[in-house]
Amino acid sequence: MEANATVERGLRAARRSPGAAVVWAVAAVLLLDLLAKLVGVSMGPFETPWFALWFGGDVPISEVVGLAWSGVVIGAVIGLASIGLSLTYSILNFANFAHGDYLTVGAFSGWAVTYVIAGIGGLLALTETVVNAVTGLGQSRAGDVDLVSLVLLRTPPLDAGANIWLSPVAIVVGLVVAVAMTVVVALVLDRFVYRPMRDADGISLLIASIGVAFMLRYLVAFVFGNSRRIVTSTEQLPSMNVAEAVTDALPFLGPARGSIIIDLHEVTLVVVAAVLMFGLHILLQQTKLGKAMRAMADNRALAQVTGIPTERVIKSTWLIGAGLTGAAGYLLVLSQGGLGFQTGWLLLLLIFAAVIMGGIGSIYGAIAGGLVIGLASRMSLIWLQGDLSSFARPTAFALMILILLFRPSGIFGGVKTA
Repeated sequence: MEANATVERGLRAARRSPGAAVVWAVAAVLLLDLLAKLVGVSMGPFETPWFALWFGGDVPISEVVGLAWSGVVIGAVIGLASIGLSLTYSILNFANFAHGDYLTVGAFSGWAVTYVIAGIGGLLALTETVVNAVTGLGQSRAGDVDLVSLVLLRTPPLDAGANIWLSPVAIVVGLVVAVAMTVVVALVLDRFVYRPMRDADGISLLIASIGVAFMLRYLVAFVFGNSRRIVTSTEQLPSMNVAEAVTDALPFLGPARGSIIIDLHEVTLVVVAAVLMFGLHILLQQTKLGKAMRAMADNRALAQVTGIPTERVIKSTWLIGAGLTGAAGYLLVLSQGGLGFQTGWLLLLLIFAAVIMGGIGSIYGAIAGGLVIGLASRMSLIWLQGDLSSFARPTAFALMILILLFRPSGIFGGVKTA
């Protein structure tokens, strides 16, 4: 009787929302297909002149674990950067198209300092250069180290030795500088561009932010060049082979197949991102500033009437949002190994998608949206293989559209900064 009642409820739900029924059916088929791939059961391909249908196959569990981890890594970066965009939209009520370029500024400024500190004798050469310039004594050794190449990130990564294992101090200082530099840039732009337009409509602010984005992007290209460069070193970097780890934990799966590496840079990225997100949660829930930010996000006019210093809250919003974005840009390079002047711009659409999917105005929604998009873009490679792998990123946007079709306000829709 209970089974019949369950079936009847399912049929009624399908009649009320046939689209949702189709989505759940496709999800069920994909789940069954994944299980079949993991156990090595194959029922295809069945080819016809019009299409080819594959069901099942042979996918090692280590590959699934590796793709899931990769999705968490990119999702952590997108989620961290999405927080700043969501904060800006909640409190200032405009979509900041320069947000991706804040990420680029943080990445370049942070890694320039990291290279100077991690470079062989780079920091000593810099100190000696300053001393000699002041005293006029002796010759600097800066030419031996080519300090300019270090600052402009032109020194080969192995020569600079920039990784978390060989130069942890350089990485930490670089992260701090990335945050600080992005905050300074955001506050300066707010003072001279956005503040005079505070009472303008959202379209004017949006267009202004597009102009700011181009200015920042090509300023970075002018200083550092327009070529993409590899800046992290993997020399002596601790890492783990997922395939071997899974085989050791689950010996009944047989010998390890393939090699999926998780290194200390990726672990550092996820840990730092989680700590920053948790710190933001504490700030929003436990501090006076956090309560003021939540009040402004809910009703700015009422917040002004009740005596909340709105300009101070706006500056704090830029400080927190830009700082997290700069950190996201710096951490992104840890996982990707390289950066270019369009790094943030290419990530901007995914950041917007995360904010919209999570629910505009919701900090927790932005984090959830970033993780969902990161996982979707990587886990889809289980099914999109070969030439179809180029469709992995569009899959994340397709998932966003599906979520919005059935939940237009997003995953955390209706929940503001809190």
